Amino acid sequence: MKKLIQLKINGETAEVAVEPRTTLLHVLREDLGLTGTKEGCGIGDCGACTVLLDGKPVASCLTLAVEVRDREVLTIEGLSKDGELHPLQRAFIDHFAVQCGFCTPGMILSAKALLDRNPHPVEEEVRQALSGNLCRCTGYVKIVEAVLAAAEYMQSQ
Repeated sequence: MKKLIQLKINGETAEVAVEPRTTLLHVLREDLGLTGTKEGCGIGDCGACTVLLDGKPVASCLTLAVEVRDREVLTIEGLSKDGELHPLQRAFIDHFAVQCGFCTPGMILSAKALLDRNPHPVEEEVRQALSGNLCRCTGYVKIVEAVLAAAEYMQSQ
């Protein structure tokens, strides 16, 4: 039996009818059309479906939609403001940290959570923060460089 719930996604309230077992990933992609969040493994191991829930990275494929009522969800679509890319998004482009792009939204949101709690990370902290996000295209070097560059840029602003 479906239940009507309100969610706060990217600063806006959305109302959806969901089955109790419906995942946040399904609601984002299928009900709200926010397809930036990707489904990779479906078991919470790859990080492709990472979103921020109250500022913390979570696997949206393992998070039930009913669990996020009255909480803040941030997806990759909500990261840019007024048509301007977030410094992390810009750094990923400028440092060639995007290849196929499938892992990129989850990587960027995991990096954002890190920079929000630690604006001056060292390389090992970046690698640790991204350890739950798998990329099959890169050796992670460019991704780590992009996060460190974004941190440096954000500190100068």
